Amino acid sequence: MILECPECRTRYLVPDSAIGADGRTVRCASCKHSWFQPGTVLDLVARAEAEPQPSVTEPSPKPSPQPSGAPAQVYAPSPPPPQMAPDPAYAGDDDDYDAFAHRAPFRPRRNPARRWTAIALGAGIAMLIGIGVLLFADAPGLIARLGIPLAEAETPLRLVANKPDRRDLLSGSQLFAVSGKVVNPTDTRQSVPDIRAELRDPQGRLVYNWTIRPDATVLPPRGSIEFNSAKLDVPVNSKELVLSFSGATPR
Repeated sequence: MILECPECRTRYLVPDSAIGADGRTVRCASCKHSWFQPGTVLDLVARAEAEPQPSVTEPSPKPSPQPSGAPAQVYAPSPPPPQMAPDPAYAGDDDDYDAFAHRAPFRPRRNPARRWTAIALGAGIAMLIGIGVLLFADAPGLIARLGIPLAEAETPLRLVANKPDRRDLLSGSQLFAVSGKVVNPTDTRQSVPDIRAELRDPQGRLVYNWTIRPDATVLPPRGSIEFNSAKLDVPVNSKELVLSFSGATPR
């Protein structure tokens, strides 16, 4: 039986008994491709028709004797037909390799795109959970530091600011100090947001601003907390100080 690999078209000459009547899975020694080779079906009728039928022929006349001086004719037997064998160039490097051993026809390939999609989906879910925890914990100051835009509700807290203190230092720099306190006029605990300080020129235009973080993040009912902050070398054309809570409209 001659087997031909459907992938690389390499041919092999194997005995019929190696495949059997039921067939078996074989593997190419050249390209490692596996396929199922069906067994041979013995068609007795076709073989009987293919065999030559004996025929009754008349006896051939005896050859006439050749002259005594003529040479005798010698007929050499015809050579046997060539046998097909696998090309040695495609033989495997492993001496223990069996081209007809049973192996899976293919191996499943990994899909890297599916893996990266799952990683991105997991990272997105983790980010949403983290933002939800921040919102549930009521941490407006931390959310503002992370740069997440969040519209804050109007706070009932009140700002009481002292008169700003502007003085010249011996080093030649000018110090601008701000102080005051945050008051909780309600009967419930309130979260303390950051304080935004703005300096404006005589025309009301913003020339400088910074953020003041109070020492406490929660005020008890009817409680208060002091704050203070100082900056060096603020613009000389700043005439008006405006204090407000972060996220609220300056007043």
